[in-house]
Amino acid sequence: MSLKRKVFAAVAALTVLGGVSAAGALTATAATPSCGWSCVELFSHDFGTHHHPNFVLDTQQQTAKVGQPQILFRVSNSDPAEDYTVSYQGQVSDFYAAGMVSSAVNLHYGCNFNPNTGNCNSTVFPDDYAFEIQYSPYGVLSGLCVGVPGVPTSGVKVSLQPCGVNAGTVWIIDQANASSLTPVINEYVPLIVGTDTNFSQPFVLTYPGAGYPTDTPRPQLFVANLTGFSNGSLGNPTGVTDNQLWGGDFGILP
Repeated sequence: MSLKRKVFAAVAALTVLGGVSAAGALTATAATPSCGWSCVELFSHDFGTHHHPNFVLDTQQQTAKVGQPQILFRVSNSDPAEDYTVSYQGQVSDFYAAGMVSSAVNLHYGCNFNPNTGNCNSTVFPDDYAFEIQYSPYGVLSGLCVGVPGVPTSGVKVSLQPCGVNAGTVWIIDQANASSLTPVINEYVPLIVGTDTNFSQPFVLTYPGAGYPTDTPRPQLFVANLTGFSNGSLGNPTGVTDNQLWGGDFGILP
């Protein structure tokens, strides 16, 4: 992909995920001041909003190792366990071209290029934005990303996995099931895991429905089939349940 397209894709992906805050000047930092502008705090709409995320993505016990559980924890500007960077971003077709996602995932969420024009048939294929989320305590890249091992089934726990190895660490922004009728403005979206094999009810990032971030032991994020109600509301036209809707904020946490 050309440099121009890479820049466009990066800004677009961050804008969709982060709403108005990300659409402004891209000079924000993250949970700790030492983490750079590319850091992001992912939060569940089950417990917060862009203005008040309340609980954000956290690596349990600040331990950077494969298999370490991914949880939600109360916002803090001194907790390096809440420091993550958007390690790589682009569109699904870019990940397919890099050999990171399957042809089936590309068919449903990416695009097929016209060999004569080199353009994507966007009227048929959405070419959703996708990214990896790398654990970066105090801004130091760990080489470990939020993901799942192997082929997902409902209930598989989300943990740290090696970045850039396979689609298990790729998250696709499901714009078709976003919460807002006006994209970008305070938006919350399902995040489809890149190893998805169920295209009618894809496997998405989920917070345990009966859990709360202060419970002990801490509830661990997992992937489950997209759920919701067919008769959505004005604020949530697709009817996706809040524990499968995610937002991202940029900036030092309060």
